[in-house]
Amino acid sequence: MIGVGKIKQYTNVLDKPLSKGKQEVSLSAFAFLFSELVQYNQTQVDNIAELERRLEDAGYSVGARVLELLCHRDKGNRRETRLLGILSFVHSTVWKVLFGKVADSLEKGTEHEDEYMISEKELLVNRFISIPKDMGTFNCGAFVAGIVRGVLDSAGFPAVVTAHFVPMEGQQRPRTTILIKFAEEVLQREARLG
Repeated sequence: MIGVGKIKQYTNVLDKPLSKGKQEVSLSAFAFLFSELVQYNQTQVDNIAELERRLEDAGYSVGARVLELLCHRDKGNRRETRLLGILSFVHSTVWKVLFGKVADSLEKGTEHEDEYMISEKELLVNRFISIPKDMGTFNCGAFVAGIVRGVLDSAGFPAVVTAHFVPMEGQQRPRTTILIKFAEEVLQREARLG
């Protein structure tokens, strides 16, 4: 057969390379789906802490899959082995894929050596959520905390990850801070690596 330009003919569908596909999801579609996730879980629990735990569990599986996808697609199946490398990966690459931009800030805790914080002025999952007064301090950021924990655990950096509201002076809505507290084994490994 005579080749036509640069178009390559494939005899078998299995020989075709995988396309990256469309990289964006409609914001309204995500908001609707996330709202349904929150509402469904809200009917299954008795208190706010349990609801946040369920959202975190849902986010955990997303985080594990996001790590696999990004390592395969962008890093040639290589993973970060250093603490600052994985934090930078989450702060920039993972955040950009999930939310379309790099997180507002990544900071090291001042009181404890094993704590780091990722802060976001207006976290997407909290943007369109109105919290009833009877739910008090409910934070949908627990879903994102679960994603971060899923990424870190799957990469070999076990940590406790929680979402917190932090009031900002002059702002009506508080910012969301994702607090990461690494396991002792991570810090010991980092010390050995130098």
